[in-house]
Amino acid sequence: MPRPSKAEQFQDPAAACDDRLVHVDAVRAARAALPSGERLAALAGFFAALGDPTRLRIVAALAAQELCVCDLAAAIGQTESAVSHQLKTLRELRLVRARREGRRVFYALDDDHVLAIYGQACGHVGHGESTLAQAAPAERRSGARRWRQ
Repeated sequence: MPRPSKAEQFQDPAAACDDRLVHVDAVRAARAALPSGERLAALAGFFAALGDPTRLRIVAALAAQELCVCDLAAAIGQTESAVSHQLKTLRELRLVRARREGRRVFYALDDDHVLAIYGQACGHVGHGESTLAQAAPAERRSGARRWRQ
């Protein structure tokens, strides 16, 4: 959706201020709350990574449990090569981590922050319908380990 022009903003009473007066204190507080350019770039990269459907499916699958590349590929319907390529990006952004077990490498979400953000997004899209956001991370992890054993 394109950004409305100034003229369009002032034509729509809901989109414009009634008094058209800049509130200096509010603007200063908003500017002080803005992240640095470097931080904004990192945040943009984080959300761009989650904006890709394949990477988002990988995050969704890993939100349920730790998986190896071949299991991830089967779960999301992609080739192992395609999954490995996407995992590299997710690892670089610290969204997933790898754990080697013999010749196999298992992947998991890097930390509870990633899980929480994914759960919050699911909750927002489903307006509270997400059971993932309500599940305790420790319970899911112990369940994932029992499943593999």
